[in-house]
Amino acid sequence: MPHDPSFAPTQLAARAAYLLRGNDLGVMTTAAPLLYPHMWSWDAAFVAIGLAPLSVERAVVELDTLLSAQWRNGMIPHIVFANGVDGYFPGPARWACSALTTDAPRSRHTSGITQPPVHAIAVQRILDRARTRGRSTRAVAEAFLDRRWSDLVRWHRWLAESRDPNGHGRVTMYHGWESGMDNSPRWDSAYANVIPGVVPEYQREDNKINTDASQRPSDMEYDRYLWLLEEMKAARYDDELLSKAMSFAVEDVFVSAIFSVACQVLAEIGEDHKRPRADVKDLYAWADRFRSGVIATTDERTGAAKDYDLRAEKWITTETAAQFAPLLCGGLPHERERALLRLLEGPRFCGHPDLAYALIPSTSPVSRDFRPREYWRGPVWPVMTWLFSWCFARRGWAERSSTLRREGLRQASDGTFAEYYEPFTGEPLGSMQQSWTAAAVLDWLG
Repeated sequence: MPHDPSFAPTQLAARAAYLLRGNDLGVMTTAAPLLYPHMWSWDAAFVAIGLAPLSVERAVVELDTLLSAQWRNGMIPHIVFANGVDGYFPGPARWACSALTTDAPRSRHTSGITQPPVHAIAVQRILDRARTRGRSTRAVAEAFLDRRWSDLVRWHRWLAESRDPNGHGRVTMYHGWESGMDNSPRWDSAYANVIPGVVPEYQREDNKINTDASQRPSDMEYDRYLWLLEEMKAARYDDELLSKAMSFAVEDVFVSAIFSVACQVLAEIGEDHKRPRADVKDLYAWADRFRSGVIATTDERTGAAKDYDLRAEKWITTETAAQFAPLLCGGLPHERERALLRLLEGPRFCGHPDLAYALIPSTSPVSRDFRPREYWRGPVWPVMTWLFSWCFARRGWAERSSTLRREGLRQASDGTFAEYYEPFTGEPLGSMQQSWTAAAVLDWLG
């Protein structure tokens, strides 16, 4: 077993706060200083959650920066590039967004795809923290909501309308990167059907920083990633064209569950803060639609959810953390939910006897796709632990939530704030000084 806490909670919190300060570029926080030197969309939401116990004001700046890069159609792009910072590929020139579409912002360089919509959760955490502070801090949070409410609703509307054109109640992804789980086994079959044409020459940056090839996607995978980017550019990032032109198109059940939760959360915020009734009504309707969309994919016996490959017209059944999507958004019949919880807590996932900590590995250790060191194919991600813990608390499962929190803190107590961890040894992997890992720890300890 790995050693128990090296750092007491106060020390761990101080180190996490120090890390976020060190990664702060002024108005944005780098996801990780070496490997990810820019702002990532869902990272920024988690970073704001971690900043809120330290400074509600600074947390608000983080989300303001992200939303200032929102596209005209409502999309929040997955990367907002820091001015004058190199060291990441594909960079702004490869995406060429502002040259190809009038939807892209003129004032900031961004990527042309999106990421999971966890931002409403961050807004709620900021408002929760602000309530415990003085009047001036509460005023900052309120002013943010006034300023950005319509942007947040526009973001949700874009997902509900442009990314669910068939009304299935599931968000369509045109690139595995959009799922946040870049190289998950969930996408293997969909990627296998992507036949790259001539990909313009490129030089990866990620494997210069992380030289252990066992932790990163392969060059062959990268060719496919970049070919999809070329397909998007050929379609000029046009939502309607993408749905026809992309050779990768998958209904992502995990992002759909997150979206359902986010719509519910934003609707509740809207009610509490007397936002326009029409917005609140739309948000509740989307929450219901996407919850139903998730539940419609589930296995009758186990309750496990499935993605759907629109190009191959077939369900994707993999043993990854994504099959637990219904536990985030709710809606499963009671018996099926109990079965899914048994699966989560049993030997195929958190109850596997060889795990260093009772946490959710990204891929089941008993799956043939499992690779304990490789990115989303096996390692434990603290940010996923945080998300499940938060959703479980919200659903009234206090004990389950606190177990994940306790185990998550034990894992993070080595003070490396790694991007992800080897599930059997607890070895920190990926990039160190990862902002969202520090953020999860700060929220847990705050």
